[in-house]
Amino acid sequence: MQNEINIPIILNAVRKVGEVFLKDYKQNSIPQNMDQLLKQLEDIDIVCLTSLKEDLSLEFPTIPWHVGDEFDTDSQRNPAAQKEYWLCDAMDGAIQYFQHMAGWTINLALIRDGKPLFSVIYDPLANEMFWAKDGEGAFMNDKPLKLSHKTDLAVMLAVFEYGHQDKSMNDLNKKIGSTVTKLLDHFGIVRNYGPHGLQLAYVGAGRIDLFIQEDIDTYNWIAGLLIAKESGAEILTSAGEPWKWGNESLLVAPKNITEKYLQIKSSN
Repeated sequence: MQNEINIPIILNAVRKVGEVFLKDYKQNSIPQNMDQLLKQLEDIDIVCLTSLKEDLSLEFPTIPWHVGDEFDTDSQRNPAAQKEYWLCDAMDGAIQYFQHMAGWTINLALIRDGKPLFSVIYDPLANEMFWAKDGEGAFMNDKPLKLSHKTDLAVMLAVFEYGHQDKSMNDLNKKIGSTVTKLLDHFGIVRNYGPHGLQLAYVGAGRIDLFIQEDIDTYNWIAGLLIAKESGAEILTSAGEPWKWGNESLLVAPKNITEKYLQIKSSN
């Protein structure tokens, strides 16, 4: 296990593979059925992991790799057994990439002792690299991130998300609908943007005022969670409890905004 990590090498490796995808952006045929969609997802995983492993193996030869499968709900409830490992979301927002739309990123996190030590989210279209190290702050390229300082809900942007968890045998769709209704009733602007990690990084950057999700999506969250936390945002469940790995909801915002949201929730 390495106590120090070479941050520039990690950022360069993520940027390199992001540029590969940028070069091929809009060159694919938009998938028209599930087989085509799954094949393109598999191709992305292969290209991304091959490139990252090749570029990082010399500097980090002993750190294993874990690919986060957001379709596997149970695997997201606990960290992997290894003391230290890379957790890679080959492309967050892959659907947008396939559909020739903006809103896709390359996400990578280094997990140590069951929590993220370092994470990076690269948006090739915007040439923006969001990254953070535990206890050392969060940055976009080389600039420290700053949270929103808004106080008026009427000018706040709230985003809601949902994952791939099976919702056919529970009340999750109803719960999500109730949450979205609360947002629409109280926040001036409500959106669903797509790439989970990037939205969390945007909270850290003050571009999004509140993020909420009512189902489990650990693999999509984890890189962005560290960036938001290191920017000073609160990382909670939708009930207002401190978030822990495996929790089935997420609320991320500056403290004054989480307080406003939880007051709204408790009054209904």
